[in-house]
Amino acid sequence: MEDHPVKPLAPATLALIALGTAASAQSLPGPLATPEEVSQLLGQDVDVIDIRAEDAYAEGHVDGAVNAPYALFRGPDDNPGQLPTEEALTEILSERGLEPGTPVIVTYQGESISDFGAAARVYWTLKSAGIENLTILNGGLAAWEEAGLELSTESVEIEPSDIEVTWDDTWTATADQVQAAIDGGDTLLLDARPESFWDGREAHPSAAKPGTLPQSEYFEHANWFSGGPAIIDGAAAKSLAQENGLTEAEALISFCNTGHWAATNWFALSELAEIDNVKLYPESMVGWSNAGYEMANVPGPIRTLWHQIRGIF
Repeated sequence: MEDHPVKPLAPATLALIALGTAASAQSLPGPLATPEEVSQLLGQDVDVIDIRAEDAYAEGHVDGAVNAPYALFRGPDDNPGQLPTEEALTEILSERGLEPGTPVIVTYQGESISDFGAAARVYWTLKSAGIENLTILNGGLAAWEEAGLELSTESVEIEPSDIEVTWDDTWTATADQVQAAIDGGDTLLLDARPESFWDGREAHPSAAKPGTLPQSEYFEHANWFSGGPAIIDGAAAKSLAQENGLTEAEALISFCNTGHWAATNWFALSELAEIDNVKLYPESMVGWSNAGYEMANVPGPIRTLWHQIRGIF
């Protein structure tokens, strides 16, 4: 049988293939989507997850969204920032039909700026689990309803997927990496909590004691919002990061009490401002303090008593 040389594709054909690939890869508008953009994506090859509690989801959700409550992506009460295991994440994502190659839209309530941290933490978890084509409905379901868009109460039939999670630690900081940053090097440890937590006047109920990481600075998660629970866009995030010197370090580790507010800082810096080598320390100060590591801004006994007295009155 005679061999025939493979005929090269015409430039126009190559261009069409490239265009199709680009369109597929850019099916989502970016890390943030407006309600109108999400509405236009419904019915296409995208997955929508609603991270609210089951009862809130049942009262109304974006059409086609599956329920994946935030608590599934969190640790126990005494260490809420702890990561689920790869096995647990595999089960969670499989039961909701998620696949690595299918874009995912994360929806949440949008009742406050703190609420955005839940969406950012789930986004970070999904990205680390291998789903990189992601977007968050900016402003949550509050913005969705404000835009005059309808909610559905229809149940969604889910076909479990065969996803198998292998954690990508590119965006995860461990306690050892935090300690290495404290010991030296050009890594910025950035506390996402209000100043009252950073300077030891307040503490999370599950933390062993108040205080912060040694050598850390603070930049409150609330700074990324302007006039409501919708986070600022990429251009504004880049400007804010530069104005506050958050682009100068070789690496940055975001932390808070339990990796919730810190997820907002991570999202703004990594996904919106597009700064390389930004990591999230998931267990944050609850995990760090309970493990007995060195801390800064820990108040002495008299100061602690004074804060307790002030809290009573």
